[in-house]
Amino acid sequence: MKAEIAQQRSLLELSKLDAELARISHRASHLAEQQACERLQGELDAAGDRVGAIRIALEDIDVQVSRLESEIEAVRQREDRDRSLLQSGTTDAKQLSDLQHELETLTRRQASLEDSLLEVMERREELQAQLDAARGTVEALEAELAGARQALDAAVAEISEARQAHSARRDTLTAALDPALSALYERQRAGGGPGAGPLLGRRCGACRLEIDRGEMSRISAAAEDDVVRCPECGAILLRVKGLDQ
Repeated sequence: MKAEIAQQRSLLELSKLDAELARISHRASHLAEQQACERLQGELDAAGDRVGAIRIALEDIDVQVSRLESEIEAVRQREDRDRSLLQSGTTDAKQLSDLQHELETLTRRQASLEDSLLEVMERREELQAQLDAARGTVEALEAELAGARQALDAAVAEISEARQAHSARRDTLTAALDPALSALYERQRAGGGPGAGPLLGRRCGACRLEIDRGEMSRISAAAEDDVVRCPECGAILLRVKGLDQ
């Protein structure tokens, strides 16, 4: 197969474009900005879960507060009733003794309930402080995530622009290539490696392996418009002076 030097130059540029498109695709799938968004989203989810857990704990605390306040109120009402009876003067000695004993019991019960309520209220204050801090963490993470998403959008836009520009140039080069040369190049690329590369001294610019002297003699003897291939990887060897990879 023959290929004019101009065709070889175009093919060399095409191979560089394909290498750059491969790098762009790799970058697109390994964006640091994407990883940052995923990390922050995970932290935000965890912080949101903590807010939810604290709210549930506060709801439980509020139930305890309501229960204790109801019990304290019931004890106070019982005490008021007993004191009213004591002050009425209508009780006999036994009733008086029973009422006094009950009042002592109610007083102790009220003190115990109030101590319990105080402990619960202190725990509620702690939980409220934790909730405020957790909400602050959520807000900070939301702001950081919003910034990270903007950075990701910018990176994706930059990659998309570069890909479009390279792809457009590739289409132009491919359209100008000899169909047989283009088909050979694409078949070689389909195998998973570069389709072409420059000859760099005795080294193939596609696979970077050094070519032995015997093969180099054969390649050197070929006409400049002959299409030669690397004996190691099969890529088209482009013998274009003044260009390197």
